[in-house]
Amino acid sequence: MSVGLALPAAEPGPAEPPFVLHRPAGALASPLVFASPHSGRFYPPDMMAASALDAAAIRRSEDAFVDVLIEGASAHGAAVIAAGYARAYVDVNREPYELDPTMFEDELPDFARGRSARVAAGLGSIARIVAEGQEIYARKLTFDEARRRIETVHQPYHAALEALLAEACGQFGVAVLVDWHSMPSAAAHTLGQSGDFGGAGSCDLVLGDRFGTACDGAITDAAERALEVMGYRVTRNAPYAGGFTTEFYGRPARRRHALQIEINRSLYLDEASLAPHTGFERLKADLEQVFAALACCCAEALG
Repeated sequence: MSVGLALPAAEPGPAEPPFVLHRPAGALASPLVFASPHSGRFYPPDMMAASALDAAAIRRSEDAFVDVLIEGASAHGAAVIAAGYARAYVDVNREPYELDPTMFEDELPDFARGRSARVAAGLGSIARIVAEGQEIYARKLTFDEARRRIETVHQPYHAALEALLAEACGQFGVAVLVDWHSMPSAAAHTLGQSGDFGGAGSCDLVLGDRFGTACDGAITDAAERALEVMGYRVTRNAPYAGGFTTEFYGRPARRRHALQIEINRSLYLDEASLAPHTGFERLKADLEQVFAALACCCAEALG
C-alpha cells in the first residue's frame, strides 16, 4: 500500500544538482549535520546508455527515500544534505578515486587504482555491480568518465559537507554528523543487542561508530535509547560499523563526531517494488523523536 510518495523516475531531466540541502533559516540551531549519501535518484542518460541493466534492476543499491525520512531534521536545528545522483553513478560514501581497474579500458593513474575490500567486492566509488551481484555495465568505462563523475558530484558533495561541519564547529565548538542509510532486511538478521549473527531475530537499526573511535559514546547512547523506547531492536557496529564518511569525518579528539545509522528497509519499504508501504509514516514520525533526542543530547553536552 502506498503512502502517497510516487516512485521516482529512473531517468529524470537533463540536469541535477550534486546534492540537496535543507537547513534552518539563518544560522544553524544545532551542531547536528545529517547526511544521506545513497538516496540519490538521478540516473544520468549516459550511465543508462552504458548499462547492461534496466532501470528497475539498477536501483537495487539505492537507499530509497532515506532522504525523505530525515528531511524533517531541519526543524530540530540540524542541516540535512542528501546526494542528488544515484549511488550506482558515483558513491559519495567512498574515497573519491577508489576505483576498480578491471572496469576501465585505459590504464588508471596509480592514485586511482583501488585496493580496498570494497573495490574487490565491486563496490568502489564507481560501482561495478548492484546489490544482487549483477554487473552494471555492458562496456568498459574510461578514466575520463570516472573523473568527470568524481569532479562534478563527489567533490562538490564533500565540499558542502565539510563546509557544514566547519560551520557547526565554528558556531558551537563541536559538530555531530549522522550518516543515514538503509539496509536490505536480509542483512539485518542479527540478535538484539548481542550483534551475533545466525540468531532467530532481526535488528531494525544498526548504529555504527567505528567501535567507539568515530563518535562519543554519549551520542550513540542517546540514539540507542530513543529508538529502544519506541520498541525498535538496535545493534551496534554489526553488520555495519560505518563507512568512508564515518571513518573520515569522525574525529572526536577534534570535536567532530560521526555516527552511521542503518535502517532495515522492511520497516518502511516494499523491497521488491521499492515503493513505501504503510510503515513509512510511522517510522518518519518516530525518527522525529530521535532527532529531538540527539538535539537534546548535543544541547546538554554544550551546556
